[in-house]
Amino acid sequence: MAVYTDITEDDLSSFLTAYDAGTLLSYKGIAEGVENTNFLLHTTKGAFILTLYEKRVDRNDLPFFLGLMHHLAENGLSCPLPLPRNDGALLGELSGRPAAMISFLEGMWLRKPAAKHCREVGRALAKMHVAGEGFAITRENALSVGGWRPLWEKSVDRVDEVEKGLQDEIADELASLEANWPNGLPSGVIHADLFPDNVFFLGDDLSGLIDFYFACNDLLAYDVAICLNAWCFEKDGAFNLTKGMALLDGYESVRPLSEEEAAALPLLARGSALRFFLTRLYDWLMTPPGALVVKKDPLEYLRKLRFHRQVQNPAEYGLSR
Repeated sequence: MAVYTDITEDDLSSFLTAYDAGTLLSYKGIAEGVENTNFLLHTTKGAFILTLYEKRVDRNDLPFFLGLMHHLAENGLSCPLPLPRNDGALLGELSGRPAAMISFLEGMWLRKPAAKHCREVGRALAKMHVAGEGFAITRENALSVGGWRPLWEKSVDRVDEVEKGLQDEIADELASLEANWPNGLPSGVIHADLFPDNVFFLGDDLSGLIDFYFACNDLLAYDVAICLNAWCFEKDGAFNLTKGMALLDGYESVRPLSEEEAAALPLLARGSALRFFLTRLYDWLMTPPGALVVKKDPLEYLRKLRFHRQVQNPAEYGLSR
């Protein structure tokens, strides 16, 4: 979440008249994240999240995102729901941007997740994969292996500003992943961005998943690899085997990985690390001055990528077979 587009109190109050959401009491921007503009609203009828979809989000994808949240909730997953306008539409417009009102999910994200939290995340991810079955709309993952080279080409000329020698290293890594990326593994709807700030807890209990604006159709095990990267490394860059074991055990308690999926985990984790390195690199280099957004260090994911290159067996992530 982030703030790229400012809004006035008068414009927001006028926008709210199209919803059964009460009268505006207060609002504030949410600075975390990099994709859309988000505000936390308090009205006479409660709390809501207002999302303005920025230019990087294709308006044609919005029925997928908003419909997916309804589908997942109907199939037992705890997640926010879009609030319909008085005319039944899920989308409005504010400050020249498509905009939606989203229900507020109680809970908070964890700054220091423990292994027990990783287990709950694994379970919730598997439940989402199961709940996503039968969703009628599909969306290609533009940030899977086929999208990495175009993204890389936007930053390649400046990458050595981040660390000298990266141009050759990342070019070799990209070529290797393109040549060896797995085909034929089980696929379905994935979250594709299940970082700690997109998972809410009440105490030690997971209360729900949020921010489905990278969700798409792709390899289910790739989503698991994204979570290994997002949840199982410590601040010093070390992989925490106990957390990895807990996350994978939690996942397999709901949806066991096939032998082919398990064997592909090291490669999928490398690909996940490269994907987030590339998007962070682009934002690090290209985010305009003055944007109220927290830029994320691409070198964090470079270190993870280098770790995954050394992994030979999924047991090194804590997967028991």
